[in-house]
Amino acid sequence: MTTAEMKSVKDMRNQSTSEMNVPYFRVMLSDSEITEVVECLRSGWLTTGPRAKAFEARFADSVGAKHAVALNSGTAALHLAVEALGLKRNQAVLVPTMTFAATAEVVRYQGAVPVLVDCDPVTLNMDLDDAERILVELREGKTPLDPGLQVVGIIPVHVGGMMMDMEAVERFAARHGLWVVEDAAHAFPAAFRCGPDRSWRRCGRNTADVTCFSFYANKTITTGEGGMAVTDDLKLAERIRSMSMHGLSGDAWSRYCDNGGWDYGITAPGYKYNLTDVAAGLGIRQLEHAEEMRSEREAIAGYYRQALGDLEQIELPPESSDRIHAWHLFPIRLRLEELTIDRRRFMDALLEHGVGRSVHWRPLHLHPYYQDAYDWTEEHFPVASFEWTRLVSLPLFPGMRDEEQQYVVHVLRKLCSQYAEKRASILPDSPHRPNYRYRHESSRAK
Repeated sequence: MTTAEMKSVKDMRNQSTSEMNVPYFRVMLSDSEITEVVECLRSGWLTTGPRAKAFEARFADSVGAKHAVALNSGTAALHLAVEALGLKRNQAVLVPTMTFAATAEVVRYQGAVPVLVDCDPVTLNMDLDDAERILVELREGKTPLDPGLQVVGIIPVHVGGMMMDMEAVERFAARHGLWVVEDAAHAFPAAFRCGPDRSWRRCGRNTADVTCFSFYANKTITTGEGGMAVTDDLKLAERIRSMSMHGLSGDAWSRYCDNGGWDYGITAPGYKYNLTDVAAGLGIRQLEHAEEMRSEREAIAGYYRQALGDLEQIELPPESSDRIHAWHLFPIRLRLEELTIDRRRFMDALLEHGVGRSVHWRPLHLHPYYQDAYDWTEEHFPVASFEWTRLVSLPLFPGMRDEEQQYVVHVLRKLCSQYAEKRASILPDSPHRPNYRYRHESSRAK
């Protein structure tokens, strides 16, 4: 190594271990996105129009779906999906407890009941075995819910961008007569296969009745605020599109085209969920770089795995040769029995050292609304109740500089060393030792 090369390596090491601020997320925009948005502004057509249509067509092609409807949020996509599928008051839908508010709240919008399901301890995705158990216990009156509820659907979530086995979900849904709405807010682009000799299936390529994506500012591609519903069912697509614009007949925006008709009919009391052309223009250009940005996130995740893999105080997120991972999140899990501090103090320490962080998520059953409305407790969902106490999401985003990645690793290693537990062993009844005993029959009862 030359003297200049040795100096360069030394400078990088010094920079990576000096104090700096690494945000949890930083949006990556190129000149092409800015130019597209400016051209849209200059065109005079700002709301839903030709750019939204183009974005829909290109996105549908990118995931392999027949139809796509651009909307103003992933939540709107989920809401219109369950509405189009006919979800009614006093029906019920299986929803993972390990998810964001939107997955369950859209069920409540329809007056229906979200039946929460525990998560798999490895992937944090919905545990279909637990879903099976809950359906049995619901019918037998062994949950806090009305045993007369009719469960009509299931909404799986791909936590962090690692897809569930959607073929297993399809079999489960068919066995119980359920429709499937896929919450893919984290999962673009992503794919799964059921073994090395099986073909890949992209998320959104007929993987559910409706698949819903989010383009919020920190998602894998962004329109600032936005979402997309994709489906192979023309009637569902038409209903979603109509209800996104007040329940109007036809394309509301075409009324203002040169050859558009002025009249329209209201077919149902709809919503105002359409995506603007300004946002769609941003999405069109982001879409062009989607795989490039996914690959960059994957590379950062690979660096984290290599640089942190020997630490006894943390567990790294899983990966699989049968998944194309979107890597929207990089959630580590603290081995609290190996640390002298809890998750809250660990999070504070990260922030004190200038490292942004988050938690995905507090499970739904631990939020006041779901506790008060449905009497869910920690004991009903032992896996999620335990795992959430040790989750920490690290910064991971396209454009993250090498020195920022190195600094995150430096701080993680420093904290793990500083707060390492010196005990020789863990007592059997340690509160930090996971115990996934599934509930006795009485644990689900009111």
